[in-house]
Amino acid sequence: MNPALLEKISQYFRPRLIDALKDYDRARFSADLTAGITVGVVALPLAIAFAIASGAKPEAGIFTAIIAGFLISALGGSRVQIGGPTGAFIVIVYGIIAQYGYANLLICTIMAGAMLIAMGALQLGSLLKYFPRPLIIGFTNGIAVLIALSEFKDFLGLKIDALPAEFFRKIAALAHALPSIDPLTFALAALSALFIWFYPKAWAARFPSPIVALSLGTAAVALFNLPIETIGSKFGGIPQQLPDLVIPSITLSDLRHLIMPAFTIALLGAIESILSAAVADGMIADRHDPNQELMAQGIANIVTPFFGGLPATGAIARTATNVRSGATSPVSGMVHALTLLLIVLLAAPLAQYIPLASLAAILLIVSINMGEWEVFKRLKTYPRHDALVLLVTFSFTVIFDLTVAVEVGLLMSAVFFIRNMTELSHVKLSEEHTPMPQDSEATLARKNAPRGVLIYRLYGALFFGVADKLESVLHQQHTEPEVLILNMCEVISMDASALHVLEELHAKLKKRGKHLILCGPHTQPYFLMHTAGFFDQLGRANLAANLSDALLRAKDLLKKD
Repeated sequence: MNPALLEKISQYFRPRLIDALKDYDRARFSADLTAGITVGVVALPLAIAFAIASGAKPEAGIFTAIIAGFLISALGGSRVQIGGPTGAFIVIVYGIIAQYGYANLLICTIMAGAMLIAMGALQLGSLLKYFPRPLIIGFTNGIAVLIALSEFKDFLGLKIDALPAEFFRKIAALAHALPSIDPLTFALAALSALFIWFYPKAWAARFPSPIVALSLGTAAVALFNLPIETIGSKFGGIPQQLPDLVIPSITLSDLRHLIMPAFTIALLGAIESILSAAVADGMIADRHDPNQELMAQGIANIVTPFFGGLPATGAIARTATNVRSGATSPVSGMVHALTLLLIVLLAAPLAQYIPLASLAAILLIVSINMGEWEVFKRLKTYPRHDALVLLVTFSFTVIFDLTVAVEVGLLMSAVFFIRNMTELSHVKLSEEHTPMPQDSEATLARKNAPRGVLIYRLYGALFFGVADKLESVLHQQHTEPEVLILNMCEVISMDASALHVLEELHAKLKKRGKHLILCGPHTQPYFLMHTAGFFDQLGRANLAANLSDALLRAKDLLKKD
């Protein structure tokens, strides 16, 4: 292949594994092997639980963790990120399966994978870091509530054929079925949840609490032949083999209806993966490549559906476990996937005894841990607009769906941001400015300004939100000045809307034989006006470096008039 082409590709696609394997030795491999096996064991019950809660078969979760987990580690932009099915996807996947069917979920996931690759190729990964935190907390807590609600059926052993995806119907179905609670199922689920909750942290590194709780619950069901619903009784167990290749049937009419669900998967997958990688960075003092991470997530989500898998993204809890277990490179994530594969090939028959009650208990604890509940106590200390964004996003996630919640939350955040920026940007007559000690030049300039010259000072960012302030410059005076000086030394940025207003202001003054002088524009506003050709319209002589030069130019113009 052409070396120049390879270099070009490497600029956009360079897995972290390539750099991580430099100076790789036996000690690092031993650490990665231990960490990978540990995470693989932890991931097993979660992968099964996430799949069942999503309305899929348990093997779909395991195959997703194997295939997507391997690809995300091998091709991703983080040294220690662990990928696979996550709790955040449960509500979305359940809704898609209920509305469109499992076959269309596979198509949605492939489409989402393509979107993720496009986001990475367009270098959009860095922008996801700037998602408003109240919005992220809002939808994360909302998802946690929905996960908990979805687990009440198996936690209590309720007799419900199919739990509705819509919030109010789900609440009604749970309330209607509450008299059918199974005491034995509830007892096992409650004991499993309490066991996990109070499990000693000192033991967790060597013996993860979900695995111990699941093993004890499975042993109890198998030894005492408890009449509790299990993976075997509901799904017939887990196949002891590799997944078959599935070719989804795609039609143009299907694609039209699936764009929004696919976008929801892509957006959530992107946010979750970047958040997880950022958490890992803080734990290992490293920096991930967000764009490479998105492309790896995209590839994983394109490949996994061909084997019947679910959407995948970075898993914060498993990534943290990977770090705490001593991982040093993406090899640990690849080992985690291979560990799951070996478990499927060697121990799949044992899975038929796993009780759904214990899996529900695990997910209930996951939902509690994934939410930032203390934030509701501190809402009074938040700025009012941040608290409103958080509450609206949370409510919309629970009542409607994640897509609507994020869209509304982003729109509100944008409106509040524009309002705040507008309040920080001003256009003031120089006499209104109270001079600071270092403002001697402006003070002298005002004293020396001849009759017919007005000096306005502009502050902050000039963008479409403050364009009307520029437009009102001349309306603030009863008489139009012969020369208008705009002091731009404190303008940090400017957009096309503000430039258009300046062009109109200059045109109006010029039409009446008046003059506009700009003083001291910074780099970004300067190059914007230069590139747009505004300086040629204005006349280079009417661009001054400071107020003194601007006043000298104004005096020359007044003499000519």
